[in-house]
Amino acid sequence: MSVGLQRLREDAPAIRQGAIDKGEDPSIVDQALAADARRRELLAEGDHLKAERNTASKAIGESIRVGADPHGPATAALRARSTAAGSRISAIDTELATVEATVEDLLLRIPNPADLDVPVGGEEANVTIRTWGEQLPRVQPLSGEVGADAPADGARWERRPHWEVGAGLRIFELERGAKIAGSGFPVYRGLGSTLQRSLISWFLDVHTRENGFTEIWPPAVVNAASARGTGQIPDKEDQMYVVTRDELYLVPTAEVPVTNLHRDEIFEASELPVRYAAYSPCFRREAGAAGKDTRGILRVHQFDKVEMVLFERPEASAQALEWMTGRAEDLLQRLGLAYRVLLMATREMGFVQGRKYDIEVWAPGVERWLEVSSCSNFRDYQARRMAVRYRPQPGAKPELVHTLNGSGLALPRVVAAIIESYQNPDGSVTVPAVLRPYLGQAELRPPP
Repeated sequence: MSVGLQRLREDAPAIRQGAIDKGEDPSIVDQALAADARRRELLAEGDHLKAERNTASKAIGESIRVGADPHGPATAALRARSTAAGSRISAIDTELATVEATVEDLLLRIPNPADLDVPVGGEEANVTIRTWGEQLPRVQPLSGEVGADAPADGARWERRPHWEVGAGLRIFELERGAKIAGSGFPVYRGLGSTLQRSLISWFLDVHTRENGFTEIWPPAVVNAASARGTGQIPDKEDQMYVVTRDELYLVPTAEVPVTNLHRDEIFEASELPVRYAAYSPCFRREAGAAGKDTRGILRVHQFDKVEMVLFERPEASAQALEWMTGRAEDLLQRLGLAYRVLLMATREMGFVQGRKYDIEVWAPGVERWLEVSSCSNFRDYQARRMAVRYRPQPGAKPELVHTLNGSGLALPRVVAAIIESYQNPDGSVTVPAVLRPYLGQAELRPPP
């Protein structure tokens, strides 16, 4: 269950409106209420019949004790009542099992209502919260100084998209990736591979050494219970790669295995917050519409990402979201990449999020903002599905934790932004200073 039954009964209009705001079918709420009402009717009838059967059984025993004929009409009538009640109870139990399964399935299909201050609408309703850095132009003076007056001879140079620069540097093998796996499965080679590895290592080092995260290296596959726990199913089955023979799913993000580390567990309050950073390859079937953003590495079926996953006390989760978003921003600032932070509108934030920020980096070669991180607060939505709880005080009744996650960061578009922002007129790419100790050099140049 995702939206609790008690909340559904008490706050159905708000939950229904939450579904509408997210563009989901609000009738699921009414179907769940109807199924829950039938469930309660069956439970009440079953309890009444069980009490009646017990009364009849006691009456039979009492009549026999006082000498009544055990085969007489009075006793026979009591036996008939008990038998009829038992038959009906058996039928109720059968229907109840079906109805309870229906209730559970319907609850899984009700979206998490957005926070009240989240703008309602689609992409047009997203709100830019803040920006950082200077948006480099695609065309600039040959001197390379952004904003400088053009040279007297008017010499200027034009930044190229990352796939053109990458081809010159021989760091991508996009065609060969398509040959061995299909479109959307890039191969990195040479310094391209080293750049990937350097970014992953640097991200993890910052998160673990400076931000207090514990590193996790999770499996690249999960079972159905794990995918259900974080909300990938039943909402996103078509977006996941399935290992049908073994009933496993390739992970779309490390969020799924890492959040499920504590499924069906109870934290002590002193253990919170729990904060993990994890690298994983990510696999997603939906790589964009045909012909849209398919050049280069902007939309791919397999990519690398470092994920932040948080388990927090409910009263601390709102501030934790701001803190986690700041950790992703810090990485971009150290890389020297201009970015903006968006508060996502209801129809842009996803089925399971209560609040979501997207961080988009500026890529001057394609003159576009590219999403490199999504930071979300799920409130208690995932925790209820996974039964992840904590004790506010020693010995207290367990309560649901709040779960959060955020990209810190996703690599393909960070790589594209680095190449397009740091490219030079001669086709080389200057390596951001923070990566030079990992990469072992200050520039990317074509191999000899």
